[in-house]
Amino acid sequence: MLRTFIFFTFLLHMALLVCAQTTGFKGTIHDNQGKPLDAVTVALSREGKPVAMLSTYDGSFAMAGIKAGKYQLVVSSVGYDTLKRIIVLPLDTVQLTMKSVNNRLNEVVVTFKKPIIERKIDRVVFNVENSIVANGATIWDALNKAPGVQTTFDGNVKANGKDVLVYMDDKPIRMSGDELSNYLKSLPSDQVAKIEVIANPPSRYDAQGGAVINIVSKKIKTQGLNINVNSAYTQSVYGSYSAGANFNYRKNKVNIYGGYSYTYSKKDHEETEYIIFDTPGNYAYWDNSKKGIRERASNNYKLGLDYNLTDNQVIGFLINGFNGDNQRTNNVATNIYNNHKPTIDSLLKTGNYTAGNTNQYGYNINYKAKLDTSGQTLNLDIDYAPYRNNSNQLVNNLSFLPNGFLASDPYKINTSSKQSIDIWSGKMDYTYTFNKKWNMEAGLKYSSIVTNNHFDFFNDNTDVPILDKNKSDEFKYTENTSAAYVSANGTLGKFSIEAGLRGEYTHTKGYSITLDSVNKNNYFKLFPTLFLTYTLSKDNELNVYYSNRISRPDYWRLNPFKYYTSPYTYLEGNPALKPSYIQNVELGYTYKQQYNFTLFYRETDGYFSNITVQDNVNKIFYDTQQNLDKSIETGFYISVPVNPLEWWEMNNFMQASYKQEKSGYLRGSYDYHTLGLYLNTNQAFVINKKEGLKAEVSAWFSSPSVQGIYHLARTFDVSSGIRKTILNGQGTVRIVVNDIFYGNPYRINVNYLNQHNGFYEKNDTRAISVSFSYKLGKNKIADARKRATSSDDEKKRTGN
Repeated sequence: MLRTFIFFTFLLHMALLVCAQTTGFKGTIHDNQGKPLDAVTVALSREGKPVAMLSTYDGSFAMAGIKAGKYQLVVSSVGYDTLKRIIVLPLDTVQLTMKSVNNRLNEVVVTFKKPIIERKIDRVVFNVENSIVANGATIWDALNKAPGVQTTFDGNVKANGKDVLVYMDDKPIRMSGDELSNYLKSLPSDQVAKIEVIANPPSRYDAQGGAVINIVSKKIKTQGLNINVNSAYTQSVYGSYSAGANFNYRKNKVNIYGGYSYTYSKKDHEETEYIIFDTPGNYAYWDNSKKGIRERASNNYKLGLDYNLTDNQVIGFLINGFNGDNQRTNNVATNIYNNHKPTIDSLLKTGNYTAGNTNQYGYNINYKAKLDTSGQTLNLDIDYAPYRNNSNQLVNNLSFLPNGFLASDPYKINTSSKQSIDIWSGKMDYTYTFNKKWNMEAGLKYSSIVTNNHFDFFNDNTDVPILDKNKSDEFKYTENTSAAYVSANGTLGKFSIEAGLRGEYTHTKGYSITLDSVNKNNYFKLFPTLFLTYTLSKDNELNVYYSNRISRPDYWRLNPFKYYTSPYTYLEGNPALKPSYIQNVELGYTYKQQYNFTLFYRETDGYFSNITVQDNVNKIFYDTQQNLDKSIETGFYISVPVNPLEWWEMNNFMQASYKQEKSGYLRGSYDYHTLGLYLNTNQAFVINKKEGLKAEVSAWFSSPSVQGIYHLARTFDVSSGIRKTILNGQGTVRIVVNDIFYGNPYRINVNYLNQHNGFYEKNDTRAISVSFSYKLGKNKIADARKRATSSDDEKKRTGN
């Protein structure tokens, strides 16, 4: 611990010596009598494209992180003439005086329409609230519409081909795999303002994951009391619905905000699977057909308070919670064909019923201080985040001969699981600006994670269930991480540079009581990042990016408990899993800060994946976790936003790559090579601007690919929708059809050594949705704080 403290102290002191160029400006706005004007809308644009928008507080505002150049500044407020100014950055301060309108005006609502997709310096922003096809469904559905984002068959998310850490309002979600997908499928997309895809995270983010996706909830920034309500109904095979509201009350030094939503979902699930058990003298083909239903009901809520202690100090409190129930039923029929015979040798019928509940909470206290007028700030956060999950599974398996008689005794089991996770974390972030041109960032963070997983396995063939202690387990896992970072950015002639360094020391311990085994791991790693931009001319730039990042195993991947779904199939974790390390290099060209072409090279060492194993002698099939050797991918991205006509907005994205995956596995090795292609397009059409009528079409395509030993078939999606504003523009109605051609089912095959299996899974993704939203209140905008808590980077890696 002393060595860690010395390192952190040294790194923070070094940060104070590092500085860098930043662009931005401050401003003051008064009326013609010299009185400061509050809640004035200030909008900045460049070549007709919106760059930033905020509002004044006590007559003052400040914009930072904006590139040098010529911009148009538009200042507007009800009862005053709109001001328009051309400014050239870098600039220190602007002072503006607004003239009141002499004649009495009806109140005017000032609106600022963002495009569906925005491409910024460090991220791509998918404005869900402006997208027709992304509304009226779930957040999981909306993720698939974001450019470069793909959801995988095992419940994870990728961005530009990278594994990601998923955030909700700057707080990482404490789930992964099926738990992550089930959680996001339980939340309505109508509650989301935007999805930020940060493909190359800077050093202030945790080094976990190759990329970051931040799901930002809708926030009301207006003065007084304002409420937004929404509801949606979705019809696929079964019906699903959601309803919710969020509110904000802002007055003087106090801002109170919150929200609530309820979601009920019922989805059909179909899956077919084959397994070939092949040994000398014995060949068996198992053909599984699974039909089931997935039901979820959830309550999601939050309540926050910000209080201005002084003009330069704010303290805040935030509480959020999620309570969800889920049920899963599967009826599986397995036809067994032996020795290449065309007739069935035996039939297995398996009934599987699982029910559970999840309770997740977050408690945060935060403090922010502006230490001077030049931009020096200090942020402190303390978090506690408990997570609880309980689940119970019933399995009933019957084996029949061709004549209909039982081939063996019934197999009945009952398994129950309880998972608790407690995360305590704290962080401090410091920014320093001097000479009005130089800026730096530095920070410290500590997190402590304690997980306890308890599993009981009962044989249920008798009237009284019998506990099988050999198949039960209790697994305890702790993880403590200390981190520090420093970053700087600046300009040198035509070069713009941002460099960062993050250090993380991690101690982990996993203990299986039944196996009486302990796995410990201690490691310290440095994670550098480098952004380099060279300005060729006003509209042309070259970009270079480098990063080294880490991917730590999710907690559930480490649990050695065997989770049986039938007498012949089970899932188990691997407590010996190690982190993997990701090297990423990119070289890009940008035209007019909109059009982008990027070459990339990405290498992952020791990456981990779920893998399937066949025991061909005993005819057992199970899914487990393993570190594999290497994954190398090289290719390019292209993003092209186009406005062919005034009423037509088009955003196109393409990624093409050559991928190699190689590793030793079982008693052999593999070396797979594949070409990959991902396409995404979004087309928005204004049908009748006066009537508020708009249409949208969204489509994506993903070519066949590999993941470890898995060969994945192509998938695609085409969705469309129409939107109409009603009730004097305060209400909106949307009708959306998702996955029109049902191109989303997963098809996966394994053909490696004596491992031959595959499956085809349909998740009821084709659906029609009708949604409605309504705003109660005024659009007089004030500043809102963006809260990023200290537990931000631990929230993805839980789940079952």
